Amino acid sequence: MKKLLLIVTNVDMYASGRLKTGLWLSELTHIYHSAKEKGWNIAIASPKGGNVPIDPESLKPLVLDKISKDYYENPAFMNELNHSQSLEAINNDAFDCVYLAGGHATMYDFPDDINIQSIISDQYEKGKMVAAICHGVGGLLNVKLSNGEYLIKGRSMTGFDWFEETIARRKREVPFNLEAAIKARGADLKKAFIPMTSNVVVDGNLITGQNPFSSKEMAKVVTRELEK
Repeated sequence: MKKLLLIVTNVDMYASGRLKTGLWLSELTHIYHSAKEKGWNIAIASPKGGNVPIDPESLKPLVLDKISKDYYENPAFMNELNHSQSLEAINNDAFDCVYLAGGHATMYDFPDDINIQSIISDQYEKGKMVAAICHGVGGLLNVKLSNGEYLIKGRSMTGFDWFEETIARRKREVPFNLEAAIKARGADLKKAFIPMTSNVVVDGNLITGQNPFSSKEMAKVVTRELEK
């Protein structure tokens, strides 16, 4: 039986205080659903533990797909989500896959979290799977390996790009330019030909998805690679 750690945010507002943010729901529900169907073991954790806010944008009719809607209306799932474990408490546990779910909120609490850095570097160096989607890839930015190099240096990967930030009308709200930060670390950023369409990049045991529209494909690819 595979064991997955799904990491989510605790942040509910942009620094400006003007807009709400949080977890982008589909970026968690699709991987969760795929793992549940396989009967795999799932742990949901966050930097602080406890409550996980959901980005209201991810609940709008145009983006809330059936799987995500069903989970949002499932009291047992929502209870599990809002009683997330703290990363500190599970830092030494072993997982087959560590998955960073996105949402703009992750740009605040993922990049500098020492538990995320420790868990990801350990996971990656053991040859186990590391996966991240959309803004969740920000959690990879400051992860260093035991040789002192950044994990993503020289790696092929993807993430929410700056043009997509324009489409999302969040350029003035976000704390930094994710695309520029990925490139500054020496990673090879692979973008979808058409913005806001599905794009998943596999580079060894690192799997990344570009945006919320990559959620379904991301779940399929992660499941497939874990079964190899």
